[in-house]
Amino acid sequence: MTPHILTRSLDRAATAFVLLVAAVGVLIPLSNLLLPQGSMFQVPTYLVALWGKYVCYAILALSIDLIWGYCGILSLGHGAFFALGGYAMGMYLMRQIGSRGVYGNPILPDFMVFLNWDKLPWYWYGFDKFWVAALMVLLVPGLLAFCFGWLAFRSRVTGVYLSIITQAMTYALLLAFFRNDFGFGGNNGLTDFKDIIGFNVQAEGTRAALFLLSCLALIIAFLICRAIVTSKLGKVLIAVRDAESRTRFLGYRVESYKLFVFTLSACMAGVAGALYVPQVGIINPSEFAPGNSIEAVIWVAVGGRGTLIGAALGAVVVNYAKTFFTSGPLAPYWLFMLGALFILVTLLLPKGIVGTFNSWWETRRSAALAADKDSAAREDGVGAPNLAE
Repeated sequence: MTPHILTRSLDRAATAFVLLVAAVGVLIPLSNLLLPQGSMFQVPTYLVALWGKYVCYAILALSIDLIWGYCGILSLGHGAFFALGGYAMGMYLMRQIGSRGVYGNPILPDFMVFLNWDKLPWYWYGFDKFWVAALMVLLVPGLLAFCFGWLAFRSRVTGVYLSIITQAMTYALLLAFFRNDFGFGGNNGLTDFKDIIGFNVQAEGTRAALFLLSCLALIIAFLICRAIVTSKLGKVLIAVRDAESRTRFLGYRVESYKLFVFTLSACMAGVAGALYVPQVGIINPSEFAPGNSIEAVIWVAVGGRGTLIGAALGAVVVNYAKTFFTSGPLAPYWLFMLGALFILVTLLLPKGIVGTFNSWWETRRSAALAADKDSAAREDGVGAPNLAE
């Protein structure tokens, strides 16, 4: 029987990663809900939300690694797709507040009442339904990525020029969402969420369910990426990364391949943003800051570009370090530490943590196989031929 397309591409390391994420996704919520407070194995609710945020960042890192590690597209604006997905979910959550807001308006969010808006903007229609918001989480980032990619890739914009215009795109969105008359809360953004699908967003059970869903989304995103990079499509993407002109000369429509993977990557980032917002409790224009997109690229570089597992690992490790160091006396120096980390990884571990480990393991295994062959040859009485005298 032919294995399923999403599972047949799994090797031992990928299977272990999926099982690890699944175990974490189940055990942490159970520990939070079933064990009594004060138990050494009980995970507090705030840590469930914190680690849920890390998982969302891991999905974002996967989306970047798919286009950068395997197709050579260095996007410095992927935070824009992450934020757009977050705003789509935030709009749904704002509509669920209803008359429980500060001003008690059943239709208009509080910030619109404060700004003297007399009616709901047309682009807010339908966001009182979850399925509309879920559709927009995929459609808005995907449509923006498709339009942007269609223009950029057909014009054969590559390399540093593409990176610069992706950064310009996210900065333009940052300026637009900062405007109070844009209809998305201006500088304060969207916050004070109450319910999601009828459940209290602050409740322990809801937090645990969101963490579980985030881990499930990470597994699905990883399986999709693995299915792509281990298929014939993945081989073409790697060819585009390594020799785009030669790949085009062989007859492949390079622009179509790049456009497909770029759009898919944006949809993945949008899903990460949508899961991020209810766990963090706020979405504002700062998520569009170009620095956030650059930081996400650093996660991928630290973990290992072109490894998928390394991208997710780098996101968790770097963000855990950020949480640890920004809560103490080293907080003002975090950005310097992050820059130093990127430089050190580039100089000492150019393949990242996982990439370097994979290279070491392959070298070690090759040496072991060669030693076993020599040992077997000696046992069979077969030695190296004597040189002619």
